[in-house]
Amino acid sequence: MWWSSAARIKRIVRIEGEAHWQALRGKPLILLAPHFVGLDMGGSRLSIDVQVASMYSKQKNPLADRLLLQGRRRFNTPRLFSRQDSVRSVVKAVRDGTPFYYLPDMDFGARDSIFVPFFGVLAATITGVSRMARMAGARVVPAVTRQLPGGQGYVLTFYPAWENFPSDDIAADTRRVNAFIEERVREMPEQYYWLHKRFKTRPAGEQRLY
Repeated sequence: MWWSSAARIKRIVRIEGEAHWQALRGKPLILLAPHFVGLDMGGSRLSIDVQVASMYSKQKNPLADRLLLQGRRRFNTPRLFSRQDSVRSVVKAVRDGTPFYYLPDMDFGARDSIFVPFFGVLAATITGVSRMARMAGARVVPAVTRQLPGGQGYVLTFYPAWENFPSDDIAADTRRVNAFIEERVREMPEQYYWLHKRFKTRPAGEQRLY
């Protein structure tokens, strides 16, 4: 995905439900993209058709960091923000009409997170989807990439835009994010990025799970 031609990527990654986000094109839009193994494949495919914004984590290894950025910047000059950048820069990009390919399902510690259930276990979950949707006046359209069996490629599926989101209850909004991801994980549990240790941060007094 980081070296192939655009034509080959289009052959490898099929898109379903594209009308769900195209109906909001040019308006503030957050694409909720959970951490499945096809994440970069879907992101690369989408960036061929439109300029997107996204966030990334700087890598400790300078070479790995450079390769990551080169791979994600190949098409349509995407607007990439590191997690150290101000959230205001991201919100401005969303308000400008750049779709934000957002990966909110990692444990970044207790700061800026609340504990809400994920598969029945309290998980430190950032509230960014709700907060950013409110700050940018954005709609949320989930975008999930599935790896197909037998080397058949990938499918990037867009789901209908969420109604009544964000609500006045940021905890309920964050539970909604986790509940949606749970549903997709149950469909393909072997493709979720469990290596991210989703339950690493524990509420005060709870024993560590890892």
